[in-house]
Amino acid sequence: MKLMLGFSSDQTAWAMLHRYRSVLVRPGRERLHGYVEMDESFLGAPQPGKRDRGAAGKVLIAIAIKHVGTTNLGCARVGVVENAWVPEFPRFLLENVEPGATLITDGLRSYPTAVGTTYTHEPINVKGSDQLAHETLPGVHPVVSLIKRWQLGTHQTSIEADHVTAYLNEFRFSFNRRHSHSRGIPFFRLTELAVGSPRVSGEPTAKKRCPSPPEGSLRAWCEPRSGDYGKSLNWGDARQG
Repeated sequence: MKLMLGFSSDQTAWAMLHRYRSVLVRPGRERLHGYVEMDESFLGAPQPGKRDRGAAGKVLIAIAIKHVGTTNLGCARVGVVENAWVPEFPRFLLENVEPGATLITDGLRSYPTAVGTTYTHEPINVKGSDQLAHETLPGVHPVVSLIKRWQLGTHQTSIEADHVTAYLNEFRFSFNRRHSHSRGIPFFRLTELAVGSPRVSGEPTAKKRCPSPPEGSLRAWCEPRSGDYGKSLNWGDARQG
């Protein structure tokens, strides 16, 4: 992009891209309804220590995707959550799923409390089903795999923990327009959102720095500087899972 648009520095191109990412969530967008599949996953490379939901040094994301008919998938919603327990899931659900929808999840104990009486809950015991996870939940697992492949290929694993939400917004925006009849439609929608958003002003983002994060913390530098993209998440071999 830097060469295409004639920018002289990486941080200028990065700042422009990040400002576009900041407008990719349309105000007042409709929430998912009908049958909705939901799960959670970690972003980051395998590390020593506790595995699965107790693992450290990673970012936990929640994924919800609408079922269209029996086999087709509709729009997706993706977001960062602090942990896999209440009250994180109710917040994500209320922001992204219409009350009254049927929620299909695995057997995580957080879901019944999070769902409550707001949604119809259809939990699936993945371990007891004699099927693989991507077979019992065929919607969210392909989406997670695409996210990890996208981060590994397009962004070359260079992503900071503070900016995961912005990058997920970019992925979701593209994924939900994967069936557009014209490649110009997503660009038109992006331009429409950018024009209708509040003006962004202030010092160049590359000059704003955060205090040094504590040892082992996920918190990274706020913005990159030329030749130094801060402390990125260790994505490692994202081909796993």
